[in-house]
Amino acid sequence: MATTDQRGAASTVESFGIDTIPDEERCYTPRHIFWVLFASDLCFSVIVVGWFPIIFGLGWWSAVSSIVVGSLVGGLLLAPMGLLGPRTGTNNAVSSGAHFGVAGRLIGTALGLFSAFGFVAITIWTGGDALISGAHRLIGTPDGDVARGIGYAVITIVVLTIAVRGIHLLLLVQEKVMAPLMGIALIVGVIAFAGHFDAGYGGSGVYLLGTFWPTWTLAALISAATVISYGPFVGDWSRYISPERFGPRPLMLATGLGGFLGIGVPALWGAYVASTFGVSQTGVFIPDLVTFSPGWYVIGIVAIGLIAGCAQGAVGLYGTGLDTSSLIPGLSRVQATLTIGAVAAGFVYIANFVWNAQATVAAFLIILVVVTTPWMVICAIGYWWRRGFYLTDDLQVFTRHQRGGRYWFSAGFNLRAVCAWVPAAVIGVLFSAAPPLYTGPWANAANGVDLSFTTAGLLGGGIYLAALVLFPEPAEVFGPAGRRGRSRPTGVRIPEPSAPSANDA
Repeated sequence: MATTDQRGAASTVESFGIDTIPDEERCYTPRHIFWVLFASDLCFSVIVVGWFPIIFGLGWWSAVSSIVVGSLVGGLLLAPMGLLGPRTGTNNAVSSGAHFGVAGRLIGTALGLFSAFGFVAITIWTGGDALISGAHRLIGTPDGDVARGIGYAVITIVVLTIAVRGIHLLLLVQEKVMAPLMGIALIVGVIAFAGHFDAGYGGSGVYLLGTFWPTWTLAALISAATVISYGPFVGDWSRYISPERFGPRPLMLATGLGGFLGIGVPALWGAYVASTFGVSQTGVFIPDLVTFSPGWYVIGIVAIGLIAGCAQGAVGLYGTGLDTSSLIPGLSRVQATLTIGAVAAGFVYIANFVWNAQATVAAFLIILVVVTTPWMVICAIGYWWRRGFYLTDDLQVFTRHQRGGRYWFSAGFNLRAVCAWVPAAVIGVLFSAAPPLYTGPWANAANGVDLSFTTAGLLGGGIYLAALVLFPEPAEVFGPAGRRGRSRPTGVRIPEPSAPSANDA
């Protein structure tokens, strides 16, 4: 439950940017991580993930297994990402500077930006469709491209409003509004579609990738990707948690379970309702959902699209605005948030009216999991290797436009991590298949079964571990206990950060 101070903070625009959160301001608990992950996902931008297995040709039980397995794998990978923020007092992109170098943190920033663009766009797309299709069914308003363009604009404005206010309003909305209202809406939805549900639904019989297992793997990867996409953002909320009060176990449990249930529950609901009308002639989820829904439940569909969708989109937009503002001098968090939101909205109009929105979303999710997984694995290994020891002031060197400090390494980059992530991401993409927009040259190496996700994660983690052993990091980055398996030498000289020179400007 939010405290009085938290409720008061939710009524104002958040004052903190990317800087370290003071100890006295850390008023949240691991439970808040769980709720923001779970409650924010009770929306159509995640529900649509459960629609994909059905339109890919899978049956009900095949869709269930792909969603559960994918969400579970994603939750296990996401769990360690809840550890960084409490230790560093900042978001995960800046925290990654301890392992990638203070300039190498730009990789995490780029991944967060990529995720935010995609998921804010999905939120605007699905929320706008629900609003316009629902209004058309209820009161007969227009349902053409112009109406949908207006619907997307409405959702964009609401998402921006919530994101600009900051993390305190987001958390309060998730726990007090989203969870109860959307939970009821989804439960009632199960009842609404129960008359047409058949657990024996076997699918269309026409698999997207030709045969069952490649198609099932693709569906599972989409679920995993949706969970993993939160990796760059968990620190946005966990930085308000005190590491003195909560150890690694509750943080990892809240993060992993929140990711697993947050994606699994709404995605299963999506597969449930999608199986009742199968692959329709329109092939667009929200309009089909409204068309096949009982008339009395349409208002619930509109509520999910408007209320839940806006809150979920604000989660990713808030984090990316927060991080981007630290990179551009003079750009505030509010200005960065508004700019990114406008670009994401533009992407929606292009994807919906120019491209194939369904194919664009699926391709985005597949590429996202491939490039984000090795980054997360490297950060988790780095946390373990350093025994969770971080020097918070040194992490802010790049943000303050300085040089030096423990995490400067080579011109601001730790080549051990960077040279592990780059080949892992590239090779993973070469193994990936995101039809019809992209198919890598090695996508059929295992008879069509996608190896991109596992290859990227294992390769990135393996190269990084080997680099740590073969090219040991400077002793000054370790705490009093030293690195894993070795004590820290005494008498280590630690370089202090310095102001940028004229040549660095």
